[in-house]
Amino acid sequence: MDKQLIAERFAKARSTYTREARVQQQVAGKMMRILTDVLYSAEHILPETLSARFRHIVEFGCGTGSYSRILLQTLQPDTLLLNDLCREMEECVGELCSAQAIPRKEGSTETEVRFLPGDAESLDFPEYTDLITSCSTLQWFNDPEAFFLRCHHALAKDGILAFSTFGTENMHQIRRLTGHGLDYLPAKRLQQLLAPHFDVLHAEEEIVSLSFTTPQAVLKHLKQTGVTGTEKRIWTRGRLQRFCEEYIRQFTDADGNVTLTYHPIYIIAKNKKPV
Repeated sequence: MDKQLIAERFAKARSTYTREARVQQQVAGKMMRILTDVLYSAEHILPETLSARFRHIVEFGCGTGSYSRILLQTLQPDTLLLNDLCREMEECVGELCSAQAIPRKEGSTETEVRFLPGDAESLDFPEYTDLITSCSTLQWFNDPEAFFLRCHHALAKDGILAFSTFGTENMHQIRRLTGHGLDYLPAKRLQQLLAPHFDVLHAEEEIVSLSFTTPQAVLKHLKQTGVTGTEKRIWTRGRLQRFCEEYIRQFTDADGNVTLTYHPIYIIAKNKKPV
């Protein structure tokens, strides 16, 4: 995985990501709904007490900050560490890190928000973190198992790891036509990797299909969300023509549009107490 290329592609897409990343924004909202529902069921945590449960939060892969803003509004932690591989994303979350950050409940101080650039797979997150969380990032990691172990060590004994990623059906149209794509892990495998150090409280997945008028519109969508981060081949005129012809032939829906599949996976896991 060429992390430098991934960072460059997302940096170029940061001005268009929020507009184009419709699925990722839906996933961010659903991630928070699942987290609060699971905590209510498992620990009887009410919305008004979430800030006490999650005083210190780390978000890896914060991107342009869609999920970051939901975290601030909903959980109102004491500290929020925002991390991203792409250093330029600090521009997108800069107002959250300034004195204009969203104030917490009456009578308390503002949340301390800090941005930390770098590869989350090699960074050391603060010890005794209450929540490590992310949306639509883990699929870019080289070694999720090793990362889960790092999270286990960084989290408090009852800390939560909550993340969404994408499964094996994600963008299968692109893989079939180009022979290129990420090696997505199925939900069951992710749970197996978590099992030594976490109790999985919740896992679910879904299929989301987007429609586009043309295959060229699909490619534009991917470019403007930055998710072409591992594609290095040049799109010659001949290659583009063949791609479009096959896309139309294989993936046209009943309305005459072409489809692109997303396969979100949501997992909430609780850190196991040391034996």
